[in-house]
Formats: sequence, C-alpha cells, structure tokens
Amino acid sequence: MGYLLQYGGGIRGIIPAIILAEIESRTKKPISQIFDLMAGTSTGGIIVAGLCKSNKLQYSANDLVELYQEYGAYIFQSSFWRKSIASWLSGSQYSYRNMEFILNKYFGESTMADVASNLLLTSYDIHNSCEFFFKSWKEKNIKLKDALRATTAAPTYFTPKRLKISQTERVLIDGGVFANNPAACAYASGKRLFPNDEIILLSIGTGGTDRSIKYANSRKFGKIGWIKPLLNVMFASGLDCVDYQLEQVIDDKYIRIQSQLKVASTEMDNITLKSIKSLQQEANSMIEDNQKLIDKLCDFIS
Repeated sequence: MGYLLQYGGGIRGIIPAIILAEIESRTKKPISQIFDLMAGTSTGGIIVAGLCKSNKLQYSANDLVELYQEYGAYIFQSSFWRKSIASWLSGSQYSYRNMEFILNKYFGESTMADVASNLLLTSYDIHNSCEFFFKSWKEKNIKLKDALRATTAAPTYFTPKRLKISQTERVLIDGGVFANNPAACAYASGKRLFPNDEIILLSIGTGGTDRSIKYANSRKFGKIGWIKPLLNVMFASGLDCVDYQLEQVIDDKYIRIQSQLKVASTEMDNITLKSIKSLQQEANSMIEDNQKLIDKLCDFIS
C-alpha cells in the first residue's frame, strides 16, 4: 500500500513535480497507479490532485512542471498597490482571481469523486477554529478547484476561501499553518482506510532552507521582530517532528526525499526566469543526491 505526500512552497512546487516525473519515467507508470492515497498541502495539493484526476484530462508530472513554468508568473502577478506598503494594512499580496482562473483551466468542474486514487487535501477553518480535511471518500461533491483554492490560500498571499460544506459555513486557509508536511495526516487516514495493509510512504519536499538565528540577533527581537523568525521556526520544526514520528513508526518504509536549497531562492513567489531555472537545477540535484532512495522506492513498486 503506497502513499504519496506533497507539501507547500508556492512556485517551489516545481521541484517535487520534476522528481515525480523522474519516478514516472523510471517505473513507466502514472503516479495514480503507484499510490493508493495521495495527500497534499498548498502547492502540493495542486500536484497530487492533478496526478490523480481520473478523466481524460488526467495530468502527468511533466504536465504539472509546465503549469509552474507557464503560469507561475500569472498566479503571482501583483499590482503596484499590492506591492506597496499599503498591502501590509489591507488586502492580500496577490489576487485570488488569477489562481482561480488557472485552477478552473486545469480542473474545470471535476469533483473530489473524480479521482483515480484516494485524495486528501489539508486546510484550516478560521471561522470555526479547526482543521478541515478534504477527503475524496467523504467530500465527493466538492469541486477540486474549490478545495485547491482553500488549501493554497496562504495567509497574506491569497484571501481565504469561503465554502458551505454540509450546511456549515467555513472560511478556509492554507493547511500549511498546521500540516505543512501532511505525512502524519495521510498515515492516520490510511490506517483507517486500509487497516490490514503494510504502508510504504513517500514524502517529497520543496527544498529545505537555512533559517538559523544567531543568539546576538535573537536577544534583540521584540514582539514584531519575532514574527517572521518564529513562523520559520514553527514550520521547520513541524516538518522535522513529522519526519521523526514516522521514522519511528514505520522505519524504512518511510521514504523522504528532501535536500537543502543551494542556488534557488527560498521565496515561494519568486517567479523570475532565473528562479525557475534554479529550481529545475535544484530538482535535478535532489534526484542525483537521492538516487538510492528513489531506487528503493522503485524496487518497492515493482
């Protein structure tokens, strides 16, 4: 029983898309035929949803690489006002309409039921103060494009997505605020769906970053100064914690492909041509650095 996990990172989603294209090339199988459950947060949600969309418009990993290459600049297109200091006081940095246009282009009217593999997408409901999981085996009538708008609604980047689900009003934001790596969430759902099966779990990152904080700097932080560093610490430690937990629970059946970014920008909205090329370079380096893990996965699959 195989599970695939993808997590957030904006335009850096091009990295796992390229790695998955390599796996498809090696196995000669579409990703949806390899994994029984696919989970994603934010940009990772777009990738897994595209890979397991089950009608004639199902996408290959290479198709999703092209999505980032062709439409990344459009998704993260910002007006002068949104770039100005005024955006710190009112409104999101990018228009949700651009994101919705691309999601409609790729997913149309397809629903959560229109998938070839079990699909799990994470989001957080700020209206009801609770996490919310879009599950293809439960929320079958919800449109994929709406679920993806919710899981990609990163605070300050895009406005929240308002949805009425089972008579409940929900205001949903990016699931990365609590599950930037959705591996543990997927493992828990998988144990419920397939209680008697052995689990092989693949988790692909979007590139690690060095967010070290020097003591001399930290002791100068006030309430405002701590905001960004603290968020970075919380996200990074959350990822590491999930890795530790799953390594203890399923040991060598947990395959984690991730490397520190060496040349690419760490920013999730850097959509310059130079940045795109650097991300492609990072993806190829990650494939090279993780040859043994990829071989191990392909051996499990075969």
